[in-house]
Amino acid sequence: MIQPLAYIHPQAKIADNVVVEPFAVIHKDVVIGEGTWIGSNVVIMDGARIGKNCRIYPGSVISGTPQDLKFEGEITTAEIGDNTTIRECVTVNRGTKDKWKTVIGSNCLIQAYSHIAHDCTVGNYCIFSNSTTLAGHVTIGDNVVLAGLVAIHQFVNVGSHAFVTGGSLVRKDVPPYVKAAREPLSYVGINSVGLRRRGFTSQQINEIQEIYRVLFVKHNNVTKALDIIEAEFEPTEIRDEIVDFIRNSNRGVMRGFGSGS
Repeated sequence: MIQPLAYIHPQAKIADNVVVEPFAVIHKDVVIGEGTWIGSNVVIMDGARIGKNCRIYPGSVISGTPQDLKFEGEITTAEIGDNTTIRECVTVNRGTKDKWKTVIGSNCLIQAYSHIAHDCTVGNYCIFSNSTTLAGHVTIGDNVVLAGLVAIHQFVNVGSHAFVTGGSLVRKDVPPYVKAAREPLSYVGINSVGLRRRGFTSQQINEIQEIYRVLFVKHNNVTKALDIIEAEFEPTEIRDEIVDFIRNSNRGVMRGFGSGS
C-alpha cells in the first residue's frame, strides 16, 4: 500500500493498511495509525503522531517546525486523533516548550489552506472551513465550527459547540454554545441549530439562552451577570461550564449583543 515513489524514513512507525501515495515524504520520528491514507506530496515531519483512519490530502505539511522565534529546537509533537480529515495544503506546526505539543482531536474536518500553529489544542468533532487560521496557543473545544477565513489571535479560547461566522477576526474568547459574528466580534445568539443536531433537549437549549440573555443582552457587567446567573439558575453541568469559562478567561470574552455591551 506504499507507493515506490514515496519516501519513508526506515525508522518511521507505519501501521498496517496505511496507504502512502507517490511523492509523499515521511520523516524519522513519525507514528501513523492503521487505515490512514496519506496523499501525494504530503510532508509529515518529525514529531507527528497520526491516529487511525485519517485522511491527509495533497500538499499538507504536518508537524512543521514552529513559526516562533523562541523555539530552540526542543523535541515536541503534533498529534492528530482518529478519523480526522486534513484537506489540501493544511499546515500543522508542532509544539514548543510551552505545551510540548499541538493537538487536533478525533473526527475533525480541517478544510483546505487552514493553518494550526504551535501549542494549539483542538477538540473532537470540529469543522474548520477553508483558510481558517489559528495563531499559537489557541484552545478550541469540542464540536466547534469555524467558517471560512476565520483568524484567531494567540491565546484565545473558543468554547465547545460554538459557531464563528466566516471572515471573523477573533481577538477575545468565545464562550461555549454561542454564535459569534460582526466586527468587532459579538454575540449574535446561541448555536441552537448545532445544539439540536447534537441531541440537546429544548429544556437545555432554553437554559443556555436564558443564561446568555443575562450575560450578553441585559447589559450587565460580567461580574454582576455571573452573580445573577449563580443566584437564579439551578446548578447544572451546562451552567457551570459557562460560568467557569467566563470566570477563567484571561483575554476577556467577546462583546455582548449591541454596541453598548
